Formats: sequence, structure tokens, C-alpha cells
Amino acid sequence: MSDVVSRDLWFPQVDGVLVEEVLVDGELVVVRARSGAVGAECPGCGTVSGRVHSGYVRRLADRAVGGRPVVIELRVRRFRCVDRGCLRATFAEQVDGLTYRYGRRSAGLRTVLETTALMLAGRAGARLTRTFAVTASRSTMIRLVRALPDPAPSTPRVLGIDEFALRKGHVYATILVDIETRRPVDLLPDRTTATVAGWLAEHPGVEVICRDRSTAFAEAGRIGAPTAVHCADRWHIWHNLVEAVEKTVVRHRALLREPQDEERAGVLPPLDTTKLTTGLPDGPRRSGRLSDRVREQHAAVHTLLGQGMKLRPIARELRLARNTVRRLAHAATADELLVGRWTGRTSILDPYKPHVHQRWQEGCTNATRLFEELCERGYRGGLTVVRRYVHQLREAFPQADPPRRPPSVRDITSWLTRHPDHLNEDRRQQLKTVLARCPELDQAAQHVRSFAELMNNRDGHRLGQWIEAVQADDVPSLHTFTAGLGQDLDAVVTGLSMRYSSGAVEGHNNRIKMLKRQMFGRANFDLLRKRVLLAA
Repeated sequence: MSDVVSRDLWFPQVDGVLVEEVLVDGELVVVRARSGAVGAECPGCGTVSGRVHSGYVRRLADRAVGGRPVVIELRVRRFRCVDRGCLRATFAEQVDGLTYRYGRRSAGLRTVLETTALMLAGRAGARLTRTFAVTASRSTMIRLVRALPDPAPSTPRVLGIDEFALRKGHVYATILVDIETRRPVDLLPDRTTATVAGWLAEHPGVEVICRDRSTAFAEAGRIGAPTAVHCADRWHIWHNLVEAVEKTVVRHRALLREPQDEERAGVLPPLDTTKLTTGLPDGPRRSGRLSDRVREQHAAVHTLLGQGMKLRPIARELRLARNTVRRLAHAATADELLVGRWTGRTSILDPYKPHVHQRWQEGCTNATRLFEELCERGYRGGLTVVRRYVHQLREAFPQADPPRRPPSVRDITSWLTRHPDHLNEDRRQQLKTVLARCPELDQAAQHVRSFAELMNNRDGHRLGQWIEAVQADDVPSLHTFTAGLGQDLDAVVTGLSMRYSSGAVEGHNNRIKMLKRQMFGRANFDLLRKRVLLAA
């Protein structure tokens, strides 16, 4: 292999390196090379020197080839500095694109490890490096990230602001995102008004601020960027509306269940309880390993008794305990020993079974509800006993058309705040039935639909009319929602009119959660900031 081909193969982006030899030593590839530059630049004063002082060999780990680790044995020189005013007497030459000061890896391998560390952090990154035959500990991966230069934050025209948790419920920080490019701009160590306002004052030029309806961020925007237009995020506005709708549904949850049909009671024939099985054996066991063993032992004991042996010698002969031999000897037949312990015993549920049968005929088949009713009547047993008996009733008296579970508060809230085209026919019919029974929920549904049209069509100028229509109806939870909109009305109107939204911010919040999990525990803020900004 010629020197030109070897150089292009091993050092395609490095000038001034001559490949002398390539050796394969077992599972290791060794590349011997030397620097061919005439001189080198002093790192202290910048003077180029050609006076060679000495030379030595540097061993650099490089990217693997064919699954084998690569070591570059690079012969470099030490030069004398020709500037008498420089504090350095000698210095070692560096090859651009291949070496760096005190480095034991090539610049290409360092770049690969830095990228891996930014994406996967310490433990996962260290495990991945083993797949391409490179050894690096998790501490090394973290040190590589810490050594990277801090990214210089830019000033976007449309800025998105949101908070995220370093420790949920305890410590929160702030993320700033360029809404137009959807890239993170900076991370702030807390979510206070002073910190956000200080950043905005240091980075003038923000024209639009997309935020949630937090008063802290609103005040920070007015202080740090007084000329910027505030745009309330549509997702947060809709989320607040959903919460108000859920409170409305909770107030009328009693109307979600269909009214009981009083005529059902007594229509069904009386239950034939003879069909029920207790689940316990009525007589002795006739088969099984235990049954066969007891029968064999009983026969052996009585055989020895017939031969005149006493209980103690029989126990030694059969290697059984004396109490066991005594029980076998006193039993006339093996069946006496095989009768279940609880055979013939009464159940704690027996006095309350008539009530269970009556409620079953009325259509109540829920074991938990029956248990609560029995407790009110003095039942002292457990829920498991009731569930087991209800299971026997279901097997003995299957219902052709079991009662359907009524929709929950979450179901109705979801149906009210979802696009009607996304509901199937069954759910649409259930919602229509519930709204027919509850006029207040019907009014709330109409207001939700009109607000959705207003938001989707960017008709923020119609928000005042919508608020007046809501206040004219008796829907207290929506009144509270409209009162909250009035406290930040300009930002809400802008958010419902402009195309900007903080969806990109929410996406980065999810990415931050993933990055924190990779760092195993409470995240170091500076390290997290570098990973978010450099890996975006």
C-alpha cells in the first residue's frame, strides 16, 4: 500500500502526516506515522519555529476499523521557541485534526465520544462505545460534555417560555425556545420573574412572547421586553377550559347514570338456589395423591394392629409420627380422615343471602355495591366472600343482557371536549342521552363547541361575545374560566388570533425529561443545559 493511499485512508482530513507502517497485532491495529511539517507554532506567543529540540512517540486511540481497536503511534517533535521574550523554552507540535494537548485519543474519536455523550450521557453512552470497540467509562463521557464550550444564546424574534421540573414539586427551571426554528435558546436555573426579566433585558430584540398564563412570566415579559407582544398558548387555554368542563360534569355526576327501571323488580322469577355450588366437597376425596397416601397408611396401620403391634412400634416401622398413627388407628375407615375440614359449616353470608338474591333480581350485580349495602345491614365479613358468592350467581344465572357501565366523569368530559367526528355512534348516542337529562351540561357543550370553532378559525376578536354568552347562562365553572381569561385578556386574544403556539416548548420539555432520566437522579443544571442546547 502506497504512502498516499495509506494517508488518504487513515488521515483523510489531516495534512502533514506521513504513514510509515500499518500492523495488525492480534485484535489490535497499529498505525505508525510521523509529522512531516517543517515547523510548528508556539502556543504561547504564536511564533513559528523550525528549531527541533527533540522527539518522542505519542500513542493515540482512534476509531475502530473492522471491529478492531486502532492505535496510532505518532512520532512528533519538540521545538525551541525562537522568541526570547516568550515564557516557553520548548513546545511540542500539534497536528490539526488529529491531536490536541494532553490528549490520548485522536480528534476524530473525541468528536464521536462527545456526540455519544451528548445524546446518551454517561452509562448508556459508555455501553454504546463498547459496540464500536472503544473503551470509555461513564465518568469520561460526562467529563467530555463538561469540557465542551458553553453555547452562546441567540435572540429569537418569537420566543417561547415555559417551566420544567428538575425535582417535581420542589425545584423548577425555565426553558426558552425559538418558536420559528423550534430550537432551544437557553435554560434558566429557576422560574422567578427577576431571572426571566434579566435574560430578556440582556437580549433585546424579542418581538413576540409565547407563554402560558403564568403571572410570573407575564410580569417578566412586561419588565424585560416592554415592547413585545404577549401570546397566550392555545394548548394551555384549552386545557383550562377542559378543567372547567370537568368541574361542571362533577357537579351533575348524579345524572350520568340512567334512571332505574322500577318495573324490573319482581319481574324475574325467584332464584333457584339449588343450582348454586358452594365450591367445597360434599363427601370424602376419592382420588388424588393425598387421598391415595392416606388410604395406604390407614390400611398398613390396621394390618399391623391386627398382628398385635402397639402404636409406638408401628410408628417406628412405618416412619410416621405417633399422633398420625393414633389418628389412623382410631378412624374406622379412611373416609373419615378425608372429609373436608369446612364441610357442613355455615357461611357468615348466609343471613344476608336473601337480600343479595333480591338485589340480583332487581339488576344489581356489582359485588362492591352489594358489599356496601350488606355492611349497612350489619355484615361483618369481607369483600372476598361476597365476590365469590356473586361469581357463583353469575355462573348459575347468566344474564342475557347485562347492565352497561354508566359513563364516568372523565368519559363525559372527554366526549364534550373532543371533535364530534372522533366519536363513534355508541358514544355519540350516550352523550346525547346524558345531555338530554341535564340542561346545564347541554349549555356547557354548546359553549365548548363555539369556543373550539373560535380557536380553530383564529377568531380572537369574537372572544368578548363568547364570554358574554357564557355569563348569561348558569354554568358556574365556566364563569370562573371566563374570569381568569379577563385577567390576561390581551394575551388570550392574541393567542387565539396569531399562528404562534408553544407546542415546540412542550416537545422540548418531554426531551428534558428523557435527558434527566439518562443522568440517573437529580440533574446537574449546567450539564443538563449543555446537553439540551448542544444536542438539539
